[in-house]
This record gives sequence, C-alpha cells and structure tokens, in this order.
Amino acid sequence: MTAPITPAPLRLGIAGLGTVGIGVVRIIQAHADLLSARAGRPVRITAICARDRKKNRDADLSGYDWVDCATDLARRDDVDVVVELIGGDEGIARQAVELALDNGKDVVTANKALLAIHGQALAERAEAKGRLIRFEAAVAGGIPVIKTMTESLAGNRIRRVMGVMNGTCNYILTRMQSGGLPYAAVFEEARKLGYLEADPTLDVGGIDASHKLAILASIAFGTRIAFDGVEIEGIERVSIDDINRAADMGYRIKLLGVAQMTGRGLEQRMSPCLVPADSPLGQLEGGTNMVVIEGDAVGQIVLRGAGAGAGPTASAVMSDIIEIARGVRLPVFGQPAGSLARTQPARTAVPAAYYLRLTLADKPGALAKVATVLGDAGISIDRMRQYDDEDTGEAPVLIVTHKTTPDAIDHAIETLPSTGVLVGDPVELRIEEV
Repeated sequence: MTAPITPAPLRLGIAGLGTVGIGVVRIIQAHADLLSARAGRPVRITAICARDRKKNRDADLSGYDWVDCATDLARRDDVDVVVELIGGDEGIARQAVELALDNGKDVVTANKALLAIHGQALAERAEAKGRLIRFEAAVAGGIPVIKTMTESLAGNRIRRVMGVMNGTCNYILTRMQSGGLPYAAVFEEARKLGYLEADPTLDVGGIDASHKLAILASIAFGTRIAFDGVEIEGIERVSIDDINRAADMGYRIKLLGVAQMTGRGLEQRMSPCLVPADSPLGQLEGGTNMVVIEGDAVGQIVLRGAGAGAGPTASAVMSDIIEIARGVRLPVFGQPAGSLARTQPARTAVPAAYYLRLTLADKPGALAKVATVLGDAGISIDRMRQYDDEDTGEAPVLIVTHKTTPDAIDHAIETLPSTGVLVGDPVELRIEEV
C-alpha cells in the first residue's frame, strides 16, 4: 500500500517582530497541528527579520534563520510568503514587498499606509507576476471585514460603508465621557498606555482611520484607491463640553468614516460625528472597532471586534496565510486591478442634521442674531439649549438643526462671526443616521 504524499509546507519569512509579528510566531508554534489540518499542508517559519537582533521578545526564535534586512528575506529561495509587519508607506517595507513580488513570492501584510498610498501599483505588480497580496490585518484588526467584502458580499452592490476604525480615538472619546475628563488628560493617558502611534497625529488626526477607509472604499465600489480624496478631520477639537452636551441630547461622539458612491463621484470622509447613543456605533466602547456595510441584497450588516492588539491582528494575519496555503487565489482588491475604475472625489451633499456649539456674549439680542443667520442660510432649528454662566458673562448655547446641506452649514459658520455676539469659534458636528 502506497503511503500518502505529504504536501510541501508553506514556508514563511516574517519581516518585523513587534507585537503582531511575535503574535504570529506564537500562533504558529502553539497551533502547528491545527493549522496544518485546516490548511491541508504544514505552515512553517523559515526566516525572520527585525531591526534589533538582541532585543528580548519573550519568544523562542532559535529555530529560525535570522536575516538583518527585509530585502534579503524577500530574495530567499526557502520563503514562499513574505509576511510584512514593518509598517510605513515607504522605505524598507515598500522595498521588501516589491522585491518579494518580483521574486515570485506572495505577500501578507498589515500595512494600511502602504496599501492606501501605493495599493494600485502594488496590485498591478502582483497580478502581473501571478502573485498575491493579502491584507486582512490592515483594516479593523481582528474583524474579518476584507474577506466579508471580497467574498461573502461579492453578490451585492455596496451602497455605503461606514464605521469606527481607530481604536485609540474611540478609547479617548469614550474615556472622556466615562471619566468626565478633558481631551488633553485622556490623550496623555493613552500615550502612557502605549495606545498612540509614534506620530500621534496618525491616530487623533484621523489619518490612520482614513487609510483604512480608502482601502474599504476601493473594495466596496470597485475603484482605484483614492486616499487623497478622503476629507479628514481628527478629534483634537472635541471638548468635554461637546461630549457632555451631546449626551444630554441622546448622542455620542465618534470618529466616523463614511464612504459612498454618488453621481458626482466617490464620497469619503473621516470626521467626528454624533450618532444616537442607543445605536450599535453609539454603544461602542474603548478600543473596539465597528464596520457597518450596506448592500442592495443583504441590507445592513454590522461587524464588531478588537481593532488592534497582538492577538486580534495576528489572528487576521494567520487567516491570510491559511488562505494562501489552501490555494485560494483572488485579485488583490476583489477584482482585477486593471478593471478598477478611476473616480472623481466628491464632497458629500447628503443633507443631515447638525450639532452646533456656540459661546455667546451674554447680552440682549444675541440669540436672535444667531437665529437670523441660520434662517438666512435656510437652516431651521430642531432643538436648542442654553447654559448660563453668570461668572464669565458668557452663554454657551447648543443647537441641533433639522436636516440641511453641508454648504448651508458652511455658509452659516462663515457668517456667524460677523454678528459680533460670538466668543471663540463655533463648533459644528454632523449627526449621522446609522
């Protein structure tokens, strides 16, 4: 009787041994038999690479060849898949990915910046070489949103994609509310906990989340990635007063990404918005992420889970590795790169209600002047509250408008200072229906 032939192992080269890279190593070490059974072949690490060879990573790496540069890893004959966990849209990460493709290797990456900036060129390069780039870990950590969109929802025309895609921002906003703390205090707390990127503006400035939104929009609408078309506003100007006063009216503030295709082009925006406190997005706490997808056949589905961390992100990396080991071969963005459409960026024109926070000089006629400006812009008031502050002679005012257009709000915000009754700058936040 002929013995069964054991399939050749899938051989990995891991570039980057931070929390995610070590997380991948630990999964492979702990679940070797399980992975082999599910993949139909063994999955093995042959070589690894990181900046500091001597660093204590609390993992046994002695069984793997060490190389000092990720580009050398990409050239090795005993590596089938390069797992790029370095990060950054330029430099060694980009070089290693390009070299891996050119040397006949597939790529698994968690690098949203690289894909958001160079995704189209990399997809064309990969498909020309007959190679794969898989990137489940690049968006929303452990949430399987990429596979959901490219596979499970492939029969749908996607109408809208939105969600909370940066756990650090969600942590800051929810911690401000739960602790009654100002933004600066929670920002410093997040920094000490290691939640912030080396450049914090990537998180709080909305850039990290916008990278992810651009990737999802490309898959959802069959378009070339257009990160430069995302309207981006971070959470830096959200105050504890906004948090508390939004709560008074039944809302919570989230850094919300929204993408949808219109007759004018592709709308992509990342900005702090109010959402109903009892909605799935409103109830999202801490560092958790949530992505909401609306399809013409499936309706609305909600995906929720850990958006970062060693375990969840390494889990997503492993899902891509297993898919490659099984022999699944899909285009990078769900359809051939050459078929992805070029699109015009479009500013949203969809009417919405808005939250306005104004601080007025406490003198007769101040509110009337504000109401006149709003009325002249075609904006009607749904609800309004005034908070007396006798000690300062100022009167904080909160207004929720009926639905109006972004252009009307912009016009009103530009005109309000001319009334002479404002103290400081007005704050406006869109109220998103979810």
